[in-house]
Amino acid sequence: MAGLLCERTTRQSDGIGNRSMGELDGKVAIVTGAGRGLGRVEALDLARHGARVVVSDLGVSADGQGRDESAGQSVVDEIKAMGGEAVAHFGDVADWNDSKAMVQAALEHFGDLNILVCNAGFCRDRMIFGMSEEEFDSVIRVHLKGHFCGIRHASEYWRNKGKAEGQVYGRIISTSSEAAIFASTGQPNYAAAKAGIIAVTNSAAQGLAKYGVTGNTFMPRARTAMTMVGQTAAMFEKPEEGFDQFAPEHVTPLVSYLASPAAANISGNVFVVWGKEIAVLSYPKRDVELQVDEAWDFEAVRTKVGGYFEGKRPIADSFIVPGPG
Repeated sequence: MAGLLCERTTRQSDGIGNRSMGELDGKVAIVTGAGRGLGRVEALDLARHGARVVVSDLGVSADGQGRDESAGQSVVDEIKAMGGEAVAHFGDVADWNDSKAMVQAALEHFGDLNILVCNAGFCRDRMIFGMSEEEFDSVIRVHLKGHFCGIRHASEYWRNKGKAEGQVYGRIISTSSEAAIFASTGQPNYAAAKAGIIAVTNSAAQGLAKYGVTGNTFMPRARTAMTMVGQTAAMFEKPEEGFDQFAPEHVTPLVSYLASPAAANISGNVFVVWGKEIAVLSYPKRDVELQVDEAWDFEAVRTKVGGYFEGKRPIADSFIVPGPG
């Protein structure tokens, strides 16, 4: 359905599209990190489907340096040019007060909040034995705390409204990465943050379910400022011809669908999306159950656990990273 909607409402010739009647008419969305890359195309696609959008972007580089408000404002201008409604917010998503002001901006400008797409982040890659405290803390802060702050303030609004009205329309859509699964070797900070995002999102989804709020996480494989640096740059390079499998636009139909009324029964899930593929991940489950007749002791563990792993390759040696997201 999302693909058909995108095809129907998007003007393919210029890649920007025009605003038309859509699944999200009357809804209000916040998209963080919306000035460039994935956040930008997500904000534009939500607007194409009718959402009024708060474009949140601090304008930092791929490694979190600098500040440029022109990128976020440019996306606002693009949305308005297609006939949509948007405002910019230039706060720090991981700052408690800035994040609260971001939610308040949606309420002040558009009178409601229905959709929160958390996307802001940057990378500071290094092997674990060379990573500084600041490199770890800063990445955990922008990704994990940045998701938490936005979800926390949005959830307070939805809970209060839900208690007063019974049900609300709320969608939490979080951006993780396959680094959370494969524990990318040079990204102990990023991998940890992206794993934490899944837990925060699903915890919120459970806590807010009775009010009508859903929460889902997606793992994109896309060409962004973060993937176009270092050893992954060649993998994500745009091809000279043929299908561009890592174009960020391939991610947006899933995001817009999860934001729509059609996805009301989808919550607590993790998706991988890229090119022509969407994968739905299953949750971790027990591989084997080992038991003893009496209490565990060292020799019993050696026999049972050691016996189970005998001849097996260490799982850390078998991680295969199919490409970062």
